[in-house]
Amino acid sequence: MECLQCVKHHGGHVLKLRHTSQVLGCAMQFTLFLPPQPPAISVPTLIWLSGLTCTEDNFAQKAGAFRTAARLGLMVVCPDTSPRGLQLPGETDSWSFGEGASFYVDATTPTYARYQMASYVARELPALLAAHPQIPYDAARVSISGHSMGGHGALVLSLRHPGQFQSVSAFAPIANPMQCAWGRTAFEGYLGTEKMTSRDGRTQSSWAVWDASELAAVYSGPPLAVLVDQGTADNFYADGQLRPQALKDGAARNPEGRFNLQLRMQEGYDHSYYFVSTFIEEHLLFHAKHLGIAV
Repeated sequence: MECLQCVKHHGGHVLKLRHTSQVLGCAMQFTLFLPPQPPAISVPTLIWLSGLTCTEDNFAQKAGAFRTAARLGLMVVCPDTSPRGLQLPGETDSWSFGEGASFYVDATTPTYARYQMASYVARELPALLAAHPQIPYDAARVSISGHSMGGHGALVLSLRHPGQFQSVSAFAPIANPMQCAWGRTAFEGYLGTEKMTSRDGRTQSSWAVWDASELAAVYSGPPLAVLVDQGTADNFYADGQLRPQALKDGAARNPEGRFNLQLRMQEGYDHSYYFVSTFIEEHLLFHAKHLGIAV
């Protein structure tokens, strides 16, 4: 890894790091907050996934999270939102698809086959952190969170990788992408045309394995603690892009109650980082509880 920047912050350090991703086939950057900690002591980690049009910088610069993370001794890792510079057809035509808009899936269409962001976030990036001698990463104490498209990514990755994340939270996630315009456009571009199959007497969509509301209903891994905040004044909530009720319904359909969702509707809040920064401390404390951090 190459360190592009290192800035002291709340007694710890904010680093911007770059490496060559074998999974994505390009250079990738991520921001890492390293809290103050004794030498040779590994620390718990929160992976943060940002939303449409964002980079590895948005959360670090706007959320105001690192004061609390420093107090908790929590490392925060913020990857970029997609591969960069691949120059694929249509990659930069829309702000809601392509570069900066990966939806954190492993694409299967020939054009976007290099968009393997699920594998990057869940496998390659953690392995990179664990292998670096100067990064005190503890693979047994990791949680995940995100905003909007990143909230979708956090929910889906925690559901697809049972036991890897101790807890998951999201701000205004795209909770049911199969049933919203953003999600259907992205899924068709990355996953191909939706296919319906019949299994055990039920009709199932080929896209369902990337939809948190569908996955929540059938999740059978270790009990998963889930916190979701949704602002009532969010224009994307109003126009049906986010669909938090579908996630709540999916959790209610889970026969074993293993997707333990706490959905909070926050009166008057919008989709911006004003919303995220208002409640980020509560989310960090939620994760601290499940990561074994004394508060």
